[in-house]
Amino acid sequence: MEQLVSQVAVLGAGTMGAQIAAHLANVDIPVLLLDIPADGPDRSRVSRDAVANLGRMRPSPLYTPDKARLITVGNFEDDLPKVASCQWIIEAVIEQLDVKQELWEQVEEHRSPNTVVSTNTSGLSINEIARQRSREFKKHWLGTHFFNPPRYMKLLEVIPGEESEPSLVESIRLIGERILGKGTVQAKDTPNFIANRIGSFVSMRTIELMNELQFSIEEVDTLTGPLIGWPKTATFHLADLVGIDVMMLVAENLYQNAVTDSWRELFCPPTWINELVKRGWLGRKSGQGFYKKEGSRLLVFDPATFEYREQNPADFELLSSVSSLPDAPSRIAAMIESDDRVGQFIWRLLSDIFLYSAERVPEIADHYYQIDRAMKWGFNWESGPFELWQALGLEKVCSRLKSEGREVPDWVSRVLASSPRRFYVVGPSEAFYFDVESGQYQEFPEEPEKLNLEILRVREQVIDSTPGASLIDLGEGVACLEFTGKVNTIDDQAVELLLSSLERLERSFLGLVIGNQGKDFCVGANLKFLARAIEEKKWEQIDRSVRNFQQMTSSLRGWSRPVVAAPFRRVLGGGVEICLGSDAAVASAETYMGLVEVGAGLIPAGGGCKEMVIRYLNGTDQDPALQSEFIRQAFEMIATARVSGSALEARQLRYLRPSDLIEIHPDRLLYRARKQVLNLADGGYVAPRPKQDIPALGAPALAALKLRIHLMKSGGFISEYHAVIAGKLATVLTGGDLNHATLVSEEHFLSLEREAFLSLCGEERTLQRINHLLGTGKPLRN
Repeated sequence: MEQLVSQVAVLGAGTMGAQIAAHLANVDIPVLLLDIPADGPDRSRVSRDAVANLGRMRPSPLYTPDKARLITVGNFEDDLPKVASCQWIIEAVIEQLDVKQELWEQVEEHRSPNTVVSTNTSGLSINEIARQRSREFKKHWLGTHFFNPPRYMKLLEVIPGEESEPSLVESIRLIGERILGKGTVQAKDTPNFIANRIGSFVSMRTIELMNELQFSIEEVDTLTGPLIGWPKTATFHLADLVGIDVMMLVAENLYQNAVTDSWRELFCPPTWINELVKRGWLGRKSGQGFYKKEGSRLLVFDPATFEYREQNPADFELLSSVSSLPDAPSRIAAMIESDDRVGQFIWRLLSDIFLYSAERVPEIADHYYQIDRAMKWGFNWESGPFELWQALGLEKVCSRLKSEGREVPDWVSRVLASSPRRFYVVGPSEAFYFDVESGQYQEFPEEPEKLNLEILRVREQVIDSTPGASLIDLGEGVACLEFTGKVNTIDDQAVELLLSSLERLERSFLGLVIGNQGKDFCVGANLKFLARAIEEKKWEQIDRSVRNFQQMTSSLRGWSRPVVAAPFRRVLGGGVEICLGSDAAVASAETYMGLVEVGAGLIPAGGGCKEMVIRYLNGTDQDPALQSEFIRQAFEMIATARVSGSALEARQLRYLRPSDLIEIHPDRLLYRARKQVLNLADGGYVAPRPKQDIPALGAPALAALKLRIHLMKSGGFISEYHAVIAGKLATVLTGGDLNHATLVSEEHFLSLEREAFLSLCGEERTLQRINHLLGTGKPLRN
């Protein structure tokens, strides 16, 4: 499999092609990126400019800027023969059938036998594109539809052609999962495949209901976002992000080609949207679409007047009563019980999505779970349509549909006639789905490398829990500490749970994984509780909390069993300190780590400063100049709250060690972490002793940092209070009130961290920063 992807060619250096090339480079696969020849001496300028633009894109398509070196540029006329040395050729040119067919005709002249060939089309027929190609070509031909942006979107739709070898399809599926980190679903060669077929229906039906029930654009986005388990981009922000013209092209393709679809007329967009496209108001790429930014204001388009206006807050009485409910299914269940406009909108939209999705089985996919996965991985829904249908009550929803004179597909009726009348069933040792073809429940294919904490909870593997954390038995003698609070913040109860459990875990387990499967690993300490304690001047409580946190991170390092952290996505503040205190880490490639406490008017006080001193000064051979330079780097990283853009960059910033592992597929993270615990245990793990010889650089280094702070403040790079915080940080990193460099213990640095943290808690401007951060999600510059 690795030999298959030793080199890849990407044909087309547009937005998708360039970013597919970038993600291949991210995983160390050399890429040949080709596009049309340019006029002038640099005939490969189109591809070259596309690679240069990768470094300017935000979010970045590259894990680190140096990955771009793995991309070689060229053009179709001069460099197409080079594809002969590639094992996989991916085409991502314009969505026009004749253009794709002509290009593949040229490619086949140079392609080596057995080379995999695939198209990234989002909706054209896979078989039509390759209709005139040779039989050998067709055996190695398939669709590989990446979702935009390829680095960040999990979904990869794999679409076999009529003559594709099954072993080839399976190889590409494995490459997608194991090497590229994708969630792969196998789609059929139907218009727009799975995700865009359902997604386009959702968009167009939402717009139709908006018009029928007279909602505004911003009201619809309020109702179709996190409230129902969909992303913040909701409906119209998403269309602006994707491009209104792209959304309409997808709908038009369905209208032209899905001729047997009973909802076909829905895919004819209303005239007002066609007019937006005609005017070039296409969304973010054109500066305006459904929304338009003017200065700091975000205006919304009004279809009635064809003008932009101020947004009106969605004032729905029903939302005030459901917004506090804990999850999307419970909020939806409460809303659809109401017969007001909001209840009608949510019911009609979701029930139509349920029925439309069910009607597409087995047209677009043999198994309905592939539709659920496609919508979760391609559109970032919390639940797929069948998962949500089941959560709301399959029988209850079907009964209401029947009362309204709407029929469910026969296969859904067979689910209702089965036992236990569910789409999915989790048993004591396995999980099942209802197989449409056989009419029987079938066991999901075993995936031992994908541990699922939710299933382990159903199987009663919880050892202990508090409202903010749980201990779960991962199997094979390894336990898992999982944070479960809102955005996985760390509270005193979570700290106490771990501290009180170590002795018990030591008797029964070989080691511990710290990880979870929420949206983020951990965004740090619970600032709401800290703000309340500061307002009530509970200094002893704050001191006790800091000491307990320090004891936890120290205990992790000093425990007799190995501890492996499994960080992913946002890992901030105290979350970083937990990783720093672990023996090892297995990090998701998409890990964004940063000691960001200065944004809250604080400094790291859970061992973060101490660990950064150790990591930045390790191996500097006691060279004072070199040590001072490394401490400056550590200081600036923490003082500017720098967050890594990937796990690879986290290594460069020393949040991760060179020996820490990086896992490309998020679903394999806990498995890899458990395996690392077992590897350490099998290797005769011995806990490290607390260091007594950490360099504290003292007054000379502190003076240099204070000069740096003065220059940053004078240059307007930091505010007055930021300079105060930075001064406290500098004092801690250089070892406190020391006249000269010396060696000190870990406890020395921990004491300095506590002292600085508590003194900053006593500052009114710190409380201002915390409250502003809690209220707006953005740091205050005071």
